[in-house]
Amino acid sequence: MSLRAKRTGWWLALLVAGLGVCPWAALVHAAEIKVLSAGAMKGIVTELAETFRQETGNTVIITSGTAGELRQKVEAGEVTDVVIVTDTVLEQLAAKRLVVADTRADLARTAIGVAVREGTALPDISTVEAFKRTVLAAKSLVYTDPGRGATSGIHFAGVLQRLGIADAVKDKTVLWPGGYAAEAIVKGQAELCVHQISEILPVKGVTLVGPLPRELQKITTYSAAVATRAATPETARAFIAFVTRPTFKPKFVVAGLDYRE
Repeated sequence: MSLRAKRTGWWLALLVAGLGVCPWAALVHAAEIKVLSAGAMKGIVTELAETFRQETGNTVIITSGTAGELRQKVEAGEVTDVVIVTDTVLEQLAAKRLVVADTRADLARTAIGVAVREGTALPDISTVEAFKRTVLAAKSLVYTDPGRGATSGIHFAGVLQRLGIADAVKDKTVLWPGGYAAEAIVKGQAELCVHQISEILPVKGVTLVGPLPRELQKITTYSAAVATRAATPETARAFIAFVTRPTFKPKFVVAGLDYRE
């Protein structure tokens, strides 16, 4: 090594020591947090988790599912740091002291929408009667399985009962087990999809027709809180504060998570 290189190395070492900076500090202090996220929030949470990692060095491990499935996981004792579910489920968990109530943050609002294959004519869903005719005319229909605790699935099953057509569409209905129900359209398994708008938009090859008529609609608020048994509660709090930054609001809008009637 040349004398110049050695001197440069000495100066860099002195500078680092003088500033009290350890070049491995970020790695040493990086944490890993576990997040249980409802499917409607999966896309945006995944995107922001990567941004959080780039900014802080902390890794976010995400497990998604229906709000009902995630409630059962927490109640069964699964260890996680952050829970992101519907406000109703979060309140149920808070009542059982399974999440820290004062860490709650309301993140998003989404609505239930209707989708068809991209390029096909858009059906009329402008009124309750028009929507009813569209559902009856569809060759096949998909929505999330209410038996798995899916928020939109539970609601839409009730809508079909209210409209008096549950039995009429039963044989042509696909109950999606979890994830993006609109994928059934892409795979040729269904002609019409009813699901959370935020879970329709990420699916390529389908078109969002629009939200359900107001009389049939359900607006869902998704909220986050630190789990009572969080292994890294401070990092969990930091992640919730991160995803609620006002600068990320446009991302929620694009993702269909800032629904306004």
